[in-house]
Amino acid sequence: MTNAAAVAHFSARLTFETDVSDVHADLEAGTPGVVVIDARNDVSWQQGHLPHAVHLPHSQIAARAAELIPPGSRVVTYCWGPGCNGATRAALEFAKLGYPVQEMLGGYEYWVREGFPVRDDQGVSARPIDDLTAPAVTGAACGC
Repeated sequence: MTNAAAVAHFSARLTFETDVSDVHADLEAGTPGVVVIDARNDVSWQQGHLPHAVHLPHSQIAARAAELIPPGSRVVTYCWGPGCNGATRAALEFAKLGYPVQEMLGGYEYWVREGFPVRDDQGVSARPIDDLTAPAVTGAACGC
């Protein structure tokens, strides 16, 4: 393995993957053109989702993306969590359609565990920060 291969590999990962903290920062900053896609099914969506997310299960992306997602948007996909590849399947579908796309590592699970807000039929709420996934001090960052 060469250093050039490692640089190419990790550069590609950072191009096509993002994490919940970076997505949260983009949404809070109102970064233009970012569309977050929840690729889970209806029942999962109703249990809670990112407040700004668009619900589009991966099986419906090819048929419905053009009506829901403006061309040129930077799409960020998520599913349940690290043990699920639904966000990867969703990202692949968006890539096939020509959208710039990233997969949100950690998915809904890590969004919730880091204490970010979620929306369900009761409104918007947040759970306490899990100190195994994020600093427990409000406003602190991991430094990465």
